This record gives sequence, C-alpha cells and structure tokens, in this order.
Amino acid sequence: MLNAYEDFSSRTLARIPTVIERLIYIASTRDYNSGLYHHEGLASRFTAAAAAQALQCAHAEAFQTVSAMPLRQLSHEIEEYMKSSREESAAFLNAWQKLEPYRVAIPLDVDATIAELFVSNVKIALAILRLHLLKQADHPSTALPLPSPGPRSLPQLRN
Repeated sequence: MLNAYEDFSSRTLARIPTVIERLIYIASTRDYNSGLYHHEGLASRFTAAAAAQALQCAHAEAFQTVSAMPLRQLSHEIEEYMKSSREESAAFLNAWQKLEPYRVAIPLDVDATIAELFVSNVKIALAILRLHLLKQADHPSTALPLPSPGPRSLPQLRN
C-alpha cells in the first residue's frame, strides 16, 4: 500500500495545485454507493486493494489538512479552485452555497465533530470569498447576488 500511496502522491497529487482541489479529486474516486475507492491506473500498477487503501489514506490526509486550515487560506484555496474550474464566479459560489458539493469530500470514517467543523469552515470561507469578490466588483449590489434560499423539501410530483 505504501508504494501505491507514494506513486499516487508523486504522479497524480503532485500535479494538482491546491489541497482543496486534491481533496475534491480524491473524493471523486470514491463510489458514492459503496464508499469504495477506485483508480484504474493505480490498480493496474499495483492491485485494486492497494489502490483503494492508498486513495483512502490520501483522502484522510487531504481532509485533515483542509480541516485544519486557517479561514484565510481556505478561502484562497477555494478561490484558486474556482478559477481553475472556469465557471463564472457567481455561478460557482451559488452552486457551492446552495448545493454544498464539498460535503462529498468528507471521508466516511471521519469524526462527526470534525466533519461539522469542515462544513462550517467551508461555509464561512465561501462567505468571505463572496464578500471579497463583491468589494472588487464595480457594482457590488448586482455583481454577485446571494443565493436565494431554496425549498427545504423535495417538490411534490403531480399525477
């Protein structure tokens, strides 16, 4: 597993510029239905089990790093990720504030309090980033509107 982890770190993670981007990438290798990690390239060089263990270890490590980041650094990392996504800033921030896609980046076996802290910190960092971008805009009242609160429950289907 150590060789698979070192290979993944040096070949893949080293090319991803920020820790938040690494975290999101690693989380994307986890199957949402089973919680198991998959990486074809790593599995072909090692074994599927070694690849899964390496990904799980890398996921825990990246999550721990992001969870311990000061809010200023986290906000900067999210801003860099937003820029690399090539999405419009308002669209990115609205999606992240409304859909909370960063929740899938939480490892399965993480302590519930740490998971809550992570979510809280990301929400605060997004708010800081939105305010920072508003200050840079020419017309702050229209540049990056706050996301409208969505319905709390699923809409009812009509027959």
